[in-house]
Amino acid sequence: MIDLRSLEQLKEMLNGGPKKIVVVTHTNPDGDAIGSSLAWRRILEKQGHDVHCVVPNRYPYFLDWMADISKIEVFKEDADGKIAEFIHEADLIFCLDFNLISRLEGLGASIEANKSARRILIDHHLDPPAEFDLVFSYPRECSTSYIVYELISQYAGCEMFDYPIAESLYVGIMTDTGNFSYSNLSADLFRAVARLVEQGIDIPFINTAVYNGFSESRVRLLGYALNDNMTILRDYGVGFITLRESELRRYRFQQGDSEGFVNYPLSIKGIRMSAMFLETKQFIRVSLRSRGEVDVNRFARKYFGGGGHRNAAGGKSFVDMTATVEHFRQAVREFFEEGLVD
Repeated sequence: MIDLRSLEQLKEMLNGGPKKIVVVTHTNPDGDAIGSSLAWRRILEKQGHDVHCVVPNRYPYFLDWMADISKIEVFKEDADGKIAEFIHEADLIFCLDFNLISRLEGLGASIEANKSARRILIDHHLDPPAEFDLVFSYPRECSTSYIVYELISQYAGCEMFDYPIAESLYVGIMTDTGNFSYSNLSADLFRAVARLVEQGIDIPFINTAVYNGFSESRVRLLGYALNDNMTILRDYGVGFITLRESELRRYRFQQGDSEGFVNYPLSIKGIRMSAMFLETKQFIRVSLRSRGEVDVNRFARKYFGGGGHRNAAGGKSFVDMTATVEHFRQAVREFFEEGLVD
């Protein structure tokens, strides 16, 4: 899978003594973002480099148990500017599990301010822009963590895998495949998972920690969202959930509490596309999921200025919830009635 010419370029960039390196991932980082970043940070550190692993905002609390989670630095909490200073001095910046630096807000601005650093993309989202010096982009793969697994195998060798790396990569692969229930699963992927298991990771513990470690308020928020705020558009096989900021406050919302909510409408027979609209102070976050031929990457790009994968994408709306939902209803009507579905 890994392009050998690109791999040689990567080795050249990392040769010649210790480098100052930043590993960054996307806003509202999920299991794949955190898992791939932690594993890649650890490999680079083992190679003798000075590495900082930075996220724009706080990661979900249900990942707090991970072995190397203390190595994550949160840019939004960088009160004294030390993270920004290191980014400014970095030789290399690795961007994992996203491909648009402009969407990192304050963190993106700090990266853009460093004009001398080489930028390397490791990602599996569609249509990467031409703003990177080196690209490892494989949209057909299930997760960025699996790409990092392959990169480590070919760059550093399989003997470099240890427990924290294996744990991080397994979390990333597991969460981005819906616990191995989505598409893009392959025999090679399961062989990779077997190698991770050989490092002694505790799969039942990991599953319990990720999927059964939520707060009571999160479970009650889910019940409220499904009972009171889920709408089904039967004519199109579409379901959506809305959550306003006031409702999130009522249920003491924490980062990560809404993880997976968007998938629930898809569990209803006949539903082939689902959406969730989560209101924040600046905008409404739009999450989209689908089955089969419904391309939500295309839908997100056309109607919400976003993108992602064929069956999982997202975007933003800068009008209020009522207007956002009305825009969505009209978009669904156009998308399905005018034959924009493949």
